[in-house]
Amino acid sequence: MRIIKRNGSEVDFDSAKIAAAISKANAAADVSERLSASDIEEMTDRVTATCELLGRAPSVEEVQDMVERQIMAHGAFEVAKRYITYRYTRALVRQSNTTDDKILSLIECANEEAKQENANKNPVINSTQRDYMAGEVSKDLTARLLLPQDIVEAHNEGIIHFHDTDYYAQHMHNCDLVNLEDMLQNGTVITGTLIEKPHSFSTACNIATQIIAQVASNQYGGQSISLAHLAPFVDVSREKIRREITEEFSETGITVDEQTREKLVDRMLREEIRRGVQTIQYQVVTLLTTNGQAPFVTVFMYLGEAKNEREKDDLALIIEEVLRQRLEGVKNEQGVWVTPAFPKLIYVLEEDNVREGTKYFELTKLAARCTAKRMVPDYISEKVMRELKGDVYTCMGCRSFLTPDRFTDKGIGNIARAKNYEPGKHKYYGRFNQGVVTVNLVDIGLSAHGDMDAFWQIFDERMELCHRAMRCRHDRLKGTLSDVAPILWQYGALARLDKGEPIDRLLYDGYSTLSLGYAGLWECVMALNGKKLTEPEGEELGLQIMRRLNEYTAKWKAAENIDYSLYGTPLESTTYKFAKCLQKRFGVIPGVTDKGYITNSYHIHVTEPINAFDKIRTEAKFQALSPGGAISYVEVPNMAHNLDAVIALMQFIYDNILYAELNTKSDYCQVCGWDGEIEIQEDNGKLVWTCPCCGNRDQNKMNVARRTCGYIGTQFWNQGRTQEIKERVLHL
Repeated sequence: MRIIKRNGSEVDFDSAKIAAAISKANAAADVSERLSASDIEEMTDRVTATCELLGRAPSVEEVQDMVERQIMAHGAFEVAKRYITYRYTRALVRQSNTTDDKILSLIECANEEAKQENANKNPVINSTQRDYMAGEVSKDLTARLLLPQDIVEAHNEGIIHFHDTDYYAQHMHNCDLVNLEDMLQNGTVITGTLIEKPHSFSTACNIATQIIAQVASNQYGGQSISLAHLAPFVDVSREKIRREITEEFSETGITVDEQTREKLVDRMLREEIRRGVQTIQYQVVTLLTTNGQAPFVTVFMYLGEAKNEREKDDLALIIEEVLRQRLEGVKNEQGVWVTPAFPKLIYVLEEDNVREGTKYFELTKLAARCTAKRMVPDYISEKVMRELKGDVYTCMGCRSFLTPDRFTDKGIGNIARAKNYEPGKHKYYGRFNQGVVTVNLVDIGLSAHGDMDAFWQIFDERMELCHRAMRCRHDRLKGTLSDVAPILWQYGALARLDKGEPIDRLLYDGYSTLSLGYAGLWECVMALNGKKLTEPEGEELGLQIMRRLNEYTAKWKAAENIDYSLYGTPLESTTYKFAKCLQKRFGVIPGVTDKGYITNSYHIHVTEPINAFDKIRTEAKFQALSPGGAISYVEVPNMAHNLDAVIALMQFIYDNILYAELNTKSDYCQVCGWDGEIEIQEDNGKLVWTCPCCGNRDQNKMNVARRTCGYIGTQFWNQGRTQEIKERVLHL
């Protein structure tokens, strides 16, 4: 068994240290109040047994809390007082150097929390360490100076999660939809250099990757671009190639008929598309931003965004090449093709591509092959999205959706001064999310002790806490000058404001959103009435809670002219933190707190046996009540030889749910060449990734890809998330 120290490092669990700590407190007490040696041994054994039952590495603080409770339960109040006093004295000493210790543990790669905080960051490399070091300073400033103390305490106790405190000290926002069309068609500026409209598709792709890198380094969330914004440059290249070929034939005196010439143009154009797409693919996976990871970018593939039939056909060519290259994968250090995490791909299912006989159905079949092997693309239903939102547009990488704009209705106009603004037409690109605060629904459910009146009272209190925390996010961005990130605010990614101009106007009227996140609906309902979301009573209570969450966002929005939106949080490391906090506050409760994780958003529990179609059908009801973002998934086996089933699922998604994905496995052992599933095995109380063929456990010598939060992770995860991955059941 292992234990996590205060600086984040992980060491072997030593029960002798528990006995020693109790003995020191015991020795400081009056003789008449002291415990016997057998009492101390019994307490030590009980604490050790409790830690073993957790199925994960406890923290030092958790163990000390257990010791306190054992001493108190024994009635040794004088010893307990001595022990608590010692803890308090040590805490005062640590206040001056806790941040220092954490930073040093980061540099020495001994911080387990940092190693497992983000499945797409390598904590060993300098750029990641630099980002984490800055993050520790930001967290310290945020906790001591920038946030109200009750919000800090609620965050630390896992009652809420104030996302991205490591960036809060700076005036930065979460994620955005890049207005790539404006930047490509009307020019932009990158690090002081004017970039004019490109004259070929390959150049447009190259510029797009530079924009992606710049944007990623100036905010901390995901970003999305649309391939439709690149599609017009296909015809630019077509005309350029045709002109060059004609001139070359004329100069050499060669005569060819038009059909032969067009075949040559088409072949050369497809080669340019291949090179351009390859530029995006390889640049994105090889770039490192200032926060030590590849840009968290989503590529949106929607034929309906094309402005005419020629452009739609050209867009189809780009989509086809993107899918083909992703299907192939990228080579790892050994030259073996593996699954990359980014760019994330979203493919829109629409009337022109969803069924046999439609014009672009071959694209959909290719998408099915890609999903079966590489887990992407994810799927948006044009049909359902129009029903729910009235329009079709991409989400951001973390699944957050902007609210449909209301600029036309309110006569707001072009407040971002985009050069591609069209009056009367909806605007999505160039808009962004200000930040996220997530409420731990499980904590509310358990705090009510089965009393629904108490539940709604606590619920209301927590909503106001979240509201104040979100307003902190909003107020932190107010007054931000466009100069802090010229690529975003001055040169078209989000706006074209003047130098020195505040961004405040973009924080209101729905131009940007604030997200109220939620997690653990499954466990919350279970805590309240003992029912599952898949049972009628559980489903109804779950939907009632979702409706109440939406009532609050609507109330805040109406009162403040700020777009609050309900968001199904993609907890990654926080699922583990919430689970540990719940166990600390309420103990281990079967079906509620007996895991090292809680369920993301409204999802059906990963251990629940349910078929793929019923899961999608059930979760669609909840997804419709999560307008700020949500995604559903089905866990499937290797589907490479059952593409008909994949397509059947895609068609079911089109008819029933807005946004969904298929999860499979894509692994490789660098020691023995195993390309099946890398397994998770338990070893001395810790879950370890293990090759079933050769037994390799060296995480640096294997490639593991799993979708954990809607996006794919390719490093490794904390123990809570690893347990969740291990316990997933197949839905097909």
